[in-house]
Amino acid sequence: MIKEKSVHRIFLVSLILKGLNAFLEITGGILFLFTGTLSSVLIFLTKGELIEDPTDLLASRLVGLIPYLSVHTQLFASFYLLSHGIIKIFLVANLLRNKLWAYPATIGFLGLFILYQLYRIAYAHSLFLIALTLFDILLIYLTWHEYSLVKKHISLE
Repeated sequence: MIKEKSVHRIFLVSLILKGLNAFLEITGGILFLFTGTLSSVLIFLTKGELIEDPTDLLASRLVGLIPYLSVHTQLFASFYLLSHGIIKIFLVANLLRNKLWAYPATIGFLGLFILYQLYRIAYAHSLFLIALTLFDILLIYLTWHEYSLVKKHISLE
């Protein structure tokens, strides 16, 4: 059986990872705000590699995304990433500050994110999205566990 202290450490590491994920989402959301910027960055990053090796799988895939990066797609992606990132940063910060309301709020928001991710998985079959969903499920369990401990600790005082 895993010791309580180890579970708490896993919870803290998971929160830090979720915070880093949120930071990356916010960064991506800001990049998507600048319509056309992402296409230019993709072309810049892949041009040299494709000149060197026109069959490079990763560079070819990235260049293949460019036609799908319309203004509306980039604005939606920006809104999606920024909203998720900001919500997650807010929740992680308040969980780290042991705000009691943040535990059920985190469970609720992660549940909503998981529902949307499951919807996307049904269409996209993304291994990354599956891994992210499994991580979110683990984080819900850990958050619920920590919430139970915090509530028990408060009731003993």
